[in-house]
Order: sequence, then structure tokens, then C-alpha cells
Amino acid sequence: MRSAAAAAAMAGSVRAVARRFLSEYGGGTAGRLKALDAFLLYVLLTGALQFGYCLGVGTFPFNSFLSGFISAVGSFILGVCLRIQINPQNKGEFQGISPERAFADFLFANTILHLVVINFVG
Repeated sequence: MRSAAAAAAMAGSVRAVARRFLSEYGGGTAGRLKALDAFLLYVLLTGALQFGYCLGVGTFPFNSFLSGFISAVGSFILGVCLRIQINPQNKGEFQGISPERAFADFLFANTILHLVVINFVG
């Protein structure tokens, strides 16, 4: 009986933390950061789906799996770097880089990444 009460209290605590996170995220995060976060979530889920498919079905065309997974991981890493650079809270660390410059760097790096991925597929 005691463990059920502790589990209920913990679940209530987790719900309270999630509610507070969502309210602060919704009110204190800029729109373009939210859009970038949606892109990052999409790329993360794409990579997870590819990996799950690999575990469940197999890796017969291994270059195809590896190329897709590297594309997802690389895009996620580049997206996180972009998010760090355009976040207004990090202005002090990236004084010489405007958000437009950071986005141009992101596009250039993504172009190079996907040229390598396409070349790897064969």
C-alpha cells in the first residue's frame, strides 16, 4: 500500500514538472526556436525509426541504412549547433555571428553532409 502511494506522489510530481516545463517553454521560447525544435524532433524520430527498422528487419543494403542514419545524426547535430548559435540567451558567446550567418553556415554544412551521404550510397 505504501509503494502505491509513493508511486502516485511521484507521478503527480512528474506531471507537475512536465506542466511547468511546457508552460515556460511555450511562453519563453522564440517562434523560430520552436520551429527549429520541431525540425530536431522530426530528425530524431527519423533516425530512431531507421535504427528500429534496422534492428527489426536487418541491414541488407548496409550502405543505404548507414547513409540514412548518418544523414539523420549529422542533421541533428548541425541543427543543435544552429539552435545554440541563434538562441538569444547565448548572444555573449557568439558576438561575431549573426543569426543569418549561422543559418548560412548550417545550410552550407548540410549541403556538404548530404553530398557525402549521396556519394556513400553509391
